[in-house]
Amino acid sequence: MRSARRRYIAEMRPPQKKPPGKPLPPPKRGRRQARTAAPTVSANPHPARAAAAKSGREPQRIAKLLARAGIASRREIERMIVEGRVAIDGAAIETPATLLTSLKGVTVDGKPVAPPEATRLFLFHKPKGVLTAERDPKGRPTIYDRLPPGLPRVIPVGRLDLNTEGLLLLTTDGEFKRQLELPSTGVERVYRARAYGNVHQDQLEALIEGVEIDGVRYGSIDANMERRTGANFWIEMKLREGKNREVRRVLEYLGLEVSRLLRIAYGAFELGDLQPGEVGEIAQHQLVAFRKTLKGGPKKDPVGE
Repeated sequence: MRSARRRYIAEMRPPQKKPPGKPLPPPKRGRRQARTAAPTVSANPHPARAAAAKSGREPQRIAKLLARAGIASRREIERMIVEGRVAIDGAAIETPATLLTSLKGVTVDGKPVAPPEATRLFLFHKPKGVLTAERDPKGRPTIYDRLPPGLPRVIPVGRLDLNTEGLLLLTTDGEFKRQLELPSTGVERVYRARAYGNVHQDQLEALIEGVEIDGVRYGSIDANMERRTGANFWIEMKLREGKNREVRRVLEYLGLEVSRLLRIAYGAFELGDLQPGEVGEIAQHQLVAFRKTLKGGPKKDPVGE
C-alpha cells in the first residue's frame, strides 16, 4: 500500500521546469555528418565574391585576368601594378591580389582592357642572333623586330637564348603561357645540337637519370647521338624542364663545344618546314585538343570563360 501511494503521488506532481542557464551544446556530429553538413555562409563576404554571387562568376586575381587577356605574363603584370600602371575606374590598383569578376573599368597605361578572346597559338621559327624579349637596353634585335605585321599582341612561351634558333611558341593568353612553362605540366621540348669533341653514347644515356652541375640539379634527359662527321656530330635531346641554358650547360659538362643549337619541337608542335622568321598558326580544334591533354589543363574549351 505504501509503495502504491508513493507512485500515485509522483504521477500527480506537475513536471519540474529546468532552471535557467546556458543552453545545452548541440550533439557532436560524426565524420559522415560533418562532411555532408551545409557550409556556413559569411555574413560579410568579400565584395568581389558578393558580386560573383550575382553574376554567377567566380572572382579571380587581377593579374590572372590580365594575363588571360594577353596583356603580359603574371610576373610582368605584378610589376606593372607596383609601378601604378594598372587602374580600375581611374584609381590605381595597389595590390596584385585584387579580386575581380571581369575587366570592366580596368585600364593599363590609361588604355581600356578589352575582354579576353579565344586563345590563339602561333609557331615562330626564331632566327639566331635575336633576343626573346620585348626590348633590349643595348639595342639588339628582338623577336618583335622579326615578327610579320598583322599579328595580335603575343607573348613568348619560355625563351630561347640569343644564339639558339628554332621553334618558339607565341600565344595571346598569359595563363596558357604559364601553364606550358611549368615543369609540373610535363611538356616535352626536343632539341638538336651540333657539337665538337669526344663523347660516347653510354655517357649520353646516363643523362636519363639527371645530372647535377655546379649545385644545379637537371632532371631526366633523353639524349641520343644521331650522326657523326669527323669530330662534329649531332645529338638529339628531349627534356621537360627547360632551365636556363640547360642543353648547353649539360653538353659543356660532358666536355663538348656546342656550335649550333636548334629546338625542333615543343609538346605536340614541331618546327617542320617553317623557315627562319616565318610564323604559322595552330588551328583552334588542334589547340583545344592539345589543352585537354595537359596536366591540370581544362577539360573543355576555355574560350568565353
